[in-house]
Amino acid sequence: MSDTVDSAEQNAETADAAAPLPEASRYSWYVLGVLVIVYILNFIDRQILSILAVDIKADLGLTDGDMGFLGGAAFAVFYALFGIPLGRLADNWSRVKLLSIGLALWSIMTALSGFARNQAQLTVARMGVGVGEATASPTAYSLISDYFPKRQRATALAIYSSGLYIGGGVSLFIGALIVKGWNDAYPGGGPMGLVGWQAAFLAVGVPGLLVALWVATLREPIRGAMDGVTTAKAPAPFRTFASDLSMIVPPFTLWGAWQRGPAALAINLATAAGVALFAWWMIGLTGNFPQWSAVGFGYYAVFSWASTLRAKDPATFKLIWGTPAFICTTLGYGLVSLAAYALAFWSAPYAETVLGLPKAELAFVLGANGAVSGFIGVIIGGRIADALRAKNPAGRILVVIFGVVAPVIPIWIGFTTENTTLFYVMQFLAGMFGATALGAAAATTQDLVLPRMRGTATAAFFLGTTLVGLSFGPYMVGQISDLAGTMVNGKLVGNLRVGMLSLIGVAPIALGLLIAAYRMLPEAESTIAERARASGEPV
Repeated sequence: MSDTVDSAEQNAETADAAAPLPEASRYSWYVLGVLVIVYILNFIDRQILSILAVDIKADLGLTDGDMGFLGGAAFAVFYALFGIPLGRLADNWSRVKLLSIGLALWSIMTALSGFARNQAQLTVARMGVGVGEATASPTAYSLISDYFPKRQRATALAIYSSGLYIGGGVSLFIGALIVKGWNDAYPGGGPMGLVGWQAAFLAVGVPGLLVALWVATLREPIRGAMDGVTTAKAPAPFRTFASDLSMIVPPFTLWGAWQRGPAALAINLATAAGVALFAWWMIGLTGNFPQWSAVGFGYYAVFSWASTLRAKDPATFKLIWGTPAFICTTLGYGLVSLAAYALAFWSAPYAETVLGLPKAELAFVLGANGAVSGFIGVIIGGRIADALRAKNPAGRILVVIFGVVAPVIPIWIGFTTENTTLFYVMQFLAGMFGATALGAAAATTQDLVLPRMRGTATAAFFLGTTLVGLSFGPYMVGQISDLAGTMVNGKLVGNLRVGMLSLIGVAPIALGLLIAAYRMLPEAESTIAERARASGEPV
């Protein structure tokens, strides 16, 4: 009898070994191509503010700190917060429909940015862009994970992420071209009194509506099929979405806390008070009310959401917030993105104001630099990360660590030289080295959760890249620039060189977090099912 059982087990193992591995189809690559185009538009609409910054600053009478807020927290906080319920909606509803609706929304809000007449109006438009763009990566990451097997996932995510660099680079060229053409044609302002930077917002926003229709034609894949863990459809996705949305918008956050009991309400109120005091202190220290109000609102809302997630979906909370390897990877890469976002936003204004380079030239060179270096870096990084992952469960973290350490010297040289060519070369190297980390970090976080949790995990991952990276990268450089600046004819002239060099100080913190992630990751990944089951997940 024993021999019969052993023989059956051996036959089963042989059958499993002989079973063909899942493969990405031609249609998978077609979908990936469409998603790359969407991500290109995403970053054109997001990053075009960089090349327009000098003109906007002059027209609206803003400081470097103000521009850092518009380029960072004004967008990032709403992008991050709405990414939470929209990430859950991506887990529970049609990802294709959600992405097409989100693309239409952010395209409309980008176009409306062209009608802004003051900082407040531009801030509201940027918030709207953030809400719309919050649909992009949760849906795209989840779709890619269901169209590509695990062994190709970092490569596919890296290809998707290349849209970030292509879009960011193209935005500089397009923005400069439109501004020059419009201002040459209408020196005193064109129709409706619009000037060049306003026309640029309109020109890049409208085409997104057509792409939204294209996205709506994509097929929705079977959720979890590539991993052999198919997931049933959620019975009431919008009820869950409404519940999640109410948990991040005050004062509904207080009602949600009260429903979990008096102790939860007391903790929520204490956290709100602590965050408010910190924001008030920072407003007094920096004089920047919008930045710290937005950041305080964002961090309090994230706490409220995480508390709700812990009560309503303990398995998802355990695999995300309760996994130190996930948190350290997310925060570590968040600091990588802090430097990357700051470089992407401020390099063009730096070249224009400090080095005195003409807008058309710097936009072309920096745009091409950013597109090519980012594309090369993210693709190579993804391939190397997949190769290292095959040999070492934590191998991808080594690529993220490289993305932290390698850009330090190019940043130092690039922002201390007066040589234009050397500046451009160092920008290329810094961008390429930093870009290697993205696919590796994203794939690592996707591998640390179950298939049904990927949209939520993506939202949590992007909390790090936005509430840590984007909220503080452009603002930190702008604020330090203002603090190191001087008054000229009654106006503050910032010191962008000092602001940009301050980014180097972030590297040691990121390195420490990623070393911790490297040590903890193998055990975290090997115990996913066990820890989820212990939290009530039927796996």
